[in-house]
Amino acid sequence: MIVTAKSPTITHFAWGCIEVDGKQFKDAKCFPGGARIWDWRETGTHHVPGIQPSDVQELIDNGAEVVVLSQGFWERLRICPETLVMLEKLNVTTYILQTELAVKLYNELSQTKPTGGLFHSTC
Repeated sequence: MIVTAKSPTITHFAWGCIEVDGKQFKDAKCFPGGARIWDWRETGTHHVPGIQPSDVQELIDNGAEVVVLSQGFWERLRICPETLVMLEKLNVTTYILQTELAVKLYNELSQTKPTGGLFHSTC
């Protein structure tokens, strides 16, 4: 039997700040077993064209079977079509939501499923 680590809980969320199990980030990557800063410079992510396949790869590599992608408070962050194609090919259930809604859904899903998420705390 394979045991997957539990996904962390987002304990606080406000404009420009996401707190995950006591750690604060501006933008966060959450995945089974941990969370870390989501540094857009690592993958060349910008609001357009949006979240890159390489942004979500770490979530998958850490066992996420469900992925929640946030688009920011005002939904300005897009998702690259290639990212959605990749997640579909991997049969990963994917949700794309405004950030406040994404945080709520992520916390609910992470209680019962190996869940990953990318959270943008502004725009």
